[in-house]
Amino acid sequence: MNDLIQPFIMCGGSGTRLWPVSRASMPKQFQAFVGDRTLLQETAMRVTGPGFAPPAFVAAESYRYVIADQIKALAIRGGPMVLEPVPRNTAAVALVASLLAERNGGGPVLLLPSDHVIKDAAAFRDLVQAALPAAEAGHICLFGIAPNRPETGYGYIEIGPEGVPDPDSPVRRVARFVEKPDLAGAERMLGEDRFVWNSGIFLFAPATMIQEAEERRPDLLALARAALDGAKVEGDVIPLDPEAFGRMEAISVDYAFMEGSARTAVSRAAIDWSDLGAWDAIHDAHRPDVDGNVILGRAVGFDTRNSFLRSERQLIATVGLSDLLVIATDDAILIADRSKAQDVKHAVEALRDKGFGEALAHAEVHRPWGSYRSVVAGDRFQVKVITVKPGGQLSLQLHRHRAEHWVVVRGSAEITCGDKVFMLYENQSTFIPQGETHRLRNPGHIPLEMIEVQSGSYLGEDDIVRVEDVYGRS
Repeated sequence: MNDLIQPFIMCGGSGTRLWPVSRASMPKQFQAFVGDRTLLQETAMRVTGPGFAPPAFVAAESYRYVIADQIKALAIRGGPMVLEPVPRNTAAVALVASLLAERNGGGPVLLLPSDHVIKDAAAFRDLVQAALPAAEAGHICLFGIAPNRPETGYGYIEIGPEGVPDPDSPVRRVARFVEKPDLAGAERMLGEDRFVWNSGIFLFAPATMIQEAEERRPDLLALARAALDGAKVEGDVIPLDPEAFGRMEAISVDYAFMEGSARTAVSRAAIDWSDLGAWDAIHDAHRPDVDGNVILGRAVGFDTRNSFLRSERQLIATVGLSDLLVIATDDAILIADRSKAQDVKHAVEALRDKGFGEALAHAEVHRPWGSYRSVVAGDRFQVKVITVKPGGQLSLQLHRHRAEHWVVVRGSAEITCGDKVFMLYENQSTFIPQGETHRLRNPGHIPLEMIEVQSGSYLGEDDIVRVEDVYGRS
């Protein structure tokens, strides 16, 4: 029997309301909004320490190497990484996590999103420990956030009077779940101490969730078993069987199991919590200046009030404005009224409908070997900055429609071009002819940075013919 709590961190979600920083190619959980660590890193650190097993991760295949890199940067030990072939909501994740935890000794499962902010990690760990007796007694415990405003964007839980597993326990039975209310309903519940926000964080014994599924959704449980049994495991990486997992219903754990179950319980959490659902929440997570502004990066506000300004590279200057959101990245700028922060997702939908690639992808694109960033593009040419991690290497490949010029600006590069293999160092360059097989590898101990100049009749990323790839890409 394993007594350690097994955290399973869910790394899904696109975070479109935090565009242009959060995009499908690198959504909000992998970005830093409060402090230097990303939301994923903060979540992992929150559940690292005595009483906890190394955190496991549930994510899409496309985020596999991003997660590995971010956890490696923390210098902590990570647990298994479960790869979902398609998104199937939280009920599927809860069942796979339960089955996997049962196989690993049956320790309690802590299921939690990767994109929340909880400023007092020690207080959160204390809450989890206090809920353990209820979880071990066969209850599925939720953590309900004590509300501090009439919020219409969250679901609510009504706390029942009965403590579990004993009357003096801080964990109570759930009286009922309340859908996202209108403003009047939210104001009423704010004035009544028995209502809390549903945080989407769960603690339960794996056997309890499995038994719940056997009684109420045996179809989901059978498919979860098949998806795990059919996984082609690679060390700590568990790619779920796509056929079985793809047949699972996309349904939340709340709807599938929690609502109507006699096993549900809730722990009232009086902690500073936010799901950072929109840019106004990012503003509120920082300490504003005397004018009510939060200004991050290359930005200045003159005669500006109650606004949020953030820029990574471009310079922002505002004059005579109030209650605005201004967020600039390399390739996009968002300007919005703070009261309309929730509507940013509609702007992203409009951008996508008009075919703007910036709706989904960043100028900097991450790959298993590192990243590249497009600097400038024109008719028949494109310039990129390429960064290769120590030990990383691109696939052995060729391009049918373009040639490339490479210049090393930092580090050392091992170049394969045709039947030649040679080294390049800082301020040295080489030419890769159109149609020639080639590879770039970083044999050094620091990141390799290069300038790549592409020229040719077609410069799309799909003009890559991979001959060999250590990351298994075709």
